[in-house]
Amino acid sequence: MKHLHLLVLLTLFLSSSVLTVAQEKASKSVQLAGLREQVIIRRDDRGIPYVEAKNDEDLYFGQGYAIAFDRLWQLDLFRRTARGELAEILGAGPNNLVLEQDKQHRTLGFAKVAEAEFARASPQSQKLLEAYAAGVNAYINSLGPKTLPSEFQILKYQPQPWRPADSLVAVKLFYEALSNTWRLDLMREALSVLPDGKRAQLLPVKSELDVLLVGNDSSPEKKTASANMEPISADGLRALAQSQATNVAALSQIGLYAESLAASNNWVVSGKHTQSGKPLLANDPHLAPSAPSIWYLIHLSAPGVRVAGVTAPGLPGVVIGHNDRIAWGFTNVGPDVQDVYLEKFDSNDPNRYLTPSGWQNATIRHEIIKVKNGENTEIVVTETRHGPIVFESGGKRYSLQWSALNPSKNRADQSFAMNRARNWNEFQKALESFTAPTQNIVYADVDGHIGYHAAGVVPIRKSGNGSLPYDGSTDAGEWTSYVPLAKLPHLFDPSDGVIVTANQRIVGTSYPYFLTESWPAPYRARRIKDLLLQKPKLTADDFRRIQGDVYSIAGVYFTQQAARILTPSLTNADEKLRSQLTAFNTWDGMMTADSRVAAMASEMRLAFRSRILTAALGPELIKNYQWSNFDTTIDRVLKDQPKDWLPKEFPNYPDLLRACYDDAVKKLTRQLGEDESTWTWGAIAKVRFPHPLGAAPLIGPKFTVPPFPQNGTGGLLGATVNVGGAVSMRLIADPSNWDETQQGISLGESGDPSSQHWTDQLQDWRNVTPKAFPFTQNAVLKATKEVLTLEPKP
Repeated sequence: MKHLHLLVLLTLFLSSSVLTVAQEKASKSVQLAGLREQVIIRRDDRGIPYVEAKNDEDLYFGQGYAIAFDRLWQLDLFRRTARGELAEILGAGPNNLVLEQDKQHRTLGFAKVAEAEFARASPQSQKLLEAYAAGVNAYINSLGPKTLPSEFQILKYQPQPWRPADSLVAVKLFYEALSNTWRLDLMREALSVLPDGKRAQLLPVKSELDVLLVGNDSSPEKKTASANMEPISADGLRALAQSQATNVAALSQIGLYAESLAASNNWVVSGKHTQSGKPLLANDPHLAPSAPSIWYLIHLSAPGVRVAGVTAPGLPGVVIGHNDRIAWGFTNVGPDVQDVYLEKFDSNDPNRYLTPSGWQNATIRHEIIKVKNGENTEIVVTETRHGPIVFESGGKRYSLQWSALNPSKNRADQSFAMNRARNWNEFQKALESFTAPTQNIVYADVDGHIGYHAAGVVPIRKSGNGSLPYDGSTDAGEWTSYVPLAKLPHLFDPSDGVIVTANQRIVGTSYPYFLTESWPAPYRARRIKDLLLQKPKLTADDFRRIQGDVYSIAGVYFTQQAARILTPSLTNADEKLRSQLTAFNTWDGMMTADSRVAAMASEMRLAFRSRILTAALGPELIKNYQWSNFDTTIDRVLKDQPKDWLPKEFPNYPDLLRACYDDAVKKLTRQLGEDESTWTWGAIAKVRFPHPLGAAPLIGPKFTVPPFPQNGTGGLLGATVNVGGAVSMRLIADPSNWDETQQGISLGESGDPSSQHWTDQLQDWRNVTPKAFPFTQNAVLKATKEVLTLEPKP
């Protein structure tokens, strides 16, 4: 027994010794200038940093240090993109794409606006942005030329120090992705040559599937004023389309563009709908897939705040997530916050333009863009009282007024108060500082309350609604004020206990303020609402099932209508088409990667859309046509088969649909070969996570995540809840137990392809199984795998 006792003691000693050694291996300490007190950064098995500080400035310092450790090149990429300095490191790019993108951002003047915003910021906001920048720079200063992230070494340059205003200029990329609608105004002007009825059907606003949150459609629909100026020319339309293509390509490369103005889902249900008796909240923002991911998971704690969720490189605090009392999630509202003005310039002086008070001199900026391996490029930017000239064609010069370009309407720190709010009243107060692109924000708290509030800067115009260009020489299009936060759409503890937003039209015609006419189709919102109402008591597993849902409302409607229209016209020679229509009638509507029906249905509907639009618009107008709710018009055309939508070369709709079937067969054969067994949705739709260097010879494979078949769709057949590759993050917040909250991103925390955290979250992302995100102190300590202590440098 004595020997046994000694053996136990020896075992315990050895075990504790091993544990101590392991802790020593996993623990590091560095001394850094700029800190006031000690900061501890713990990391778990996903590499998520848990930053703990004793004051707010050190907390943001620690956040800056942690994200620079993982995403330094992405930080620099965002900064350079927004400032128009990409060509300096990448060259002009194929077809001058990089240079053209720099020109756009220099013209918009993001950099000077961000500097002005920082100058206007409160002393507290300035200190926090300075602390974040100091943390980033502390990490930069710890690196030598050979220890910089590989992108810097490959491109042979070193990062410049991060400046406080860089965090504000990075936000402008989100503005651009979430509210880039001014080209729609010019498109609508071009469509003014069409009959009113046809134009209304090309630009639908309402749908039978709408899921409204505020108001109803009892009031007459407000009509858009007719264009009173000559539409832009065919050359202008081509230039406009090229401008849009440049913008999409550029933002897609860094993960900040998706169809329908960056679509997203969020919803919240009250405790009467859950097994726990407490609310549950879900959010999955949709942005273009990229490597590394756009989002970054982080946990922050200091006196007065304990918060966890996601942020983006350069953005202090937590953007989407929860603290110990409340949770919140975002989707884009997409209000019209961009107006264009046809300015009248003096033919004798191109720098003078007409205003209601007479001729006025424009502000002229000369911008020099450095181009790697090329000559520096100078552009001349002309700014009017409304904003910069952003488009010129045929002697016409259009200026842009945009909330993102007004320093007085943008707050420097948008997350500080939200991260610290304790209840609905404090949350609403925090939203007064929220001036980012207007968001649908759903809310839940530990006391059982749920809510919703749209927040952001939405202009009120003197006349009209900004859907068409204004005459810049008059004051008709002036922004007289902004919709007060209290008047923006909101709900608190609605009686049905369910709130769903998925970028759909959220207000009825009775809502007194104009938000936009360009709402995405409501398929996702309708499907989410239907699924939530299928079970009396919901769990997090039910929420995951909904987030992963790939049922296509538009797809099922198309296949059923196509079968209805075509079946009576079939002959004995149509055996192959008959078989396809039988498959259409029995399809479960799921856009799974292995579905052959989904592949044929998507290509056939795409051909149908192309043929009727080409007939309606002609070869020039169609080049610039885009409208995210047009799918609902396709549904109506299929249902009613109106003669005015039938292309002239077809005598009836059965013949049109036969041609669309032939189009689909030809395209699938061309793309995938003659073996029809390979014609699956996943063969058409692949998930790709592009890196800006991924296409480069020799080095590209290092940054390439191999593509794989996609489940779900974001647009080819009407978006499903799970839009596939564009799902940038998933959150299921559980106020009954914050440690059970699930949250994950698409790839991983690290921007280093050689890191174990480069793609370690990809499998969970594919399976729609976001892991639990530890929150309480005990849970964090239990999950800790390594510790870094930041000490103030004496």
